[in-house]
This record gives sequence, C-alpha cells and structure tokens, in this order.
Amino acid sequence: MVSRFNLRTYGLVVNNQNEILLSHERRDDREFVKFPGGGVELGEGIAEALKREFKEELDVEIQNASLFYVNDFFQESAYRKTDQIISVYYQVYLPYEAIQTKKAKIPLGSKNINDFEWVDWHPLSTLNPMIMSFPIDKVVMTKLINRLPK
Repeated sequence: MVSRFNLRTYGLVVNNQNEILLSHERRDDREFVKFPGGGVELGEGIAEALKREFKEELDVEIQNASLFYVNDFFQESAYRKTDQIISVYYQVYLPYEAIQTKKAKIPLGSKNINDFEWVDWHPLSTLNPMIMSFPIDKVVMTKLINRLPK
C-alpha cells in the first residue's frame, strides 16, 4: 500500500546533433538506463535538487533549464512499493563539451564496489523509448522523439 510521495527531478540534455544524454547505472544489483537526476531532498527545491544532482553525477553546473514535463498519472516506485513517484523533467542547457562520457564511477552514497554510473549520448532519431528502464522515462522519451522534425 502506498503511504508516501517520492519526488524526483531529471534533466533532458539534447546536443546539437539531436543526441540525448542518458545515464547507465547499477545499484543494489539492478542495472537501469534513465535520464540524469534523482531524488529531491527535504528542504530542497526541485530546480535546486536538479542542479545538485547534475553537479554530483556529471560535475557540471546547469546554465539554464526550462520545465518540460511532470507526470500526471499514478506511478508506484520500482524500488519501494510504499512510494508514489512524482517526477519533474527539465530541458537542460549546458556546455556539452564539459560532460565526460563513458567514465564509470561508483554512485555517490553507494557502498557496493560493483555499483556504477556513467553517461553517454544516444541519437534520438534511432532511439526506442523501451531502452528506458522506468515507466515515466518511457513517456518522456516518447514525447521527446515526437517533437523531432519529421
């Protein structure tokens, strides 16, 4: 039974070649593909959390961001059946050359040496939303792909 909200924030970074930045991660013996970002901490604003997450995960400062999507449907957490996920997505603008891709590191807070996180660029034109591990991310990826020029 769901008993609490879990607020998440993610950044959509698309470069000049219409490639999107995706995070490949392994935590708690589960591998997944998602957008960069994560949980909002108590006492923290949503945009502030996104800036913190990008600094932690990518070691970059967000220059500019605009709201892209907020899920408006019920989504139970894949990790905690007691959590209802609310995810806020921003279109993020930053210097793409500052992002180091394919450089694996142990995620912040992880105590498991087998855990990892790394980012890489993926062409939106050939990307299937099913590559995304989480249901809300699949919806967002579909929206992004549908916005591409035909």
